[in-house]
Amino acid sequence: MSGSHDDTQHHISAYRKVAGALAVLTVVTVLASYIEVGVALGIVLALIIATTKGSLVASVFMHLKDEKSLWLTGTLILTVVFWFVLMLIPIMGRMDNVGTYKPLPNANAVAHEAH
Repeated sequence: MSGSHDDTQHHISAYRKVAGALAVLTVVTVLASYIEVGVALGIVLALIIATTKGSLVASVFMHLKDEKSLWLTGTLILTVVFWFVLMLIPIMGRMDNVGTYKPLPNANAVAHEAH
């Protein structure tokens, strides 16, 4: 039991470092919202920051960095692959319409004034 105090101190140190990193990344998130970039680049930037924050939380607070299970690793990799597929489905659905003009259904409708 002599190592339990050292283990606890190690975990507390890791929690403090992750809390500090999450605080810094939250400030980075707010500052990134003021950067004038295109929608696509903004989404990529937001996803990178969110993935970094989520990875920190999952690896330290959920103790996934200490897991050596092949099943867990396979499940996480499969989750990432399906996430990319789900992100690509709407993009691929729009790719066949790039460069074509598609007006909105009621774009030329006359606005009705309230009486």
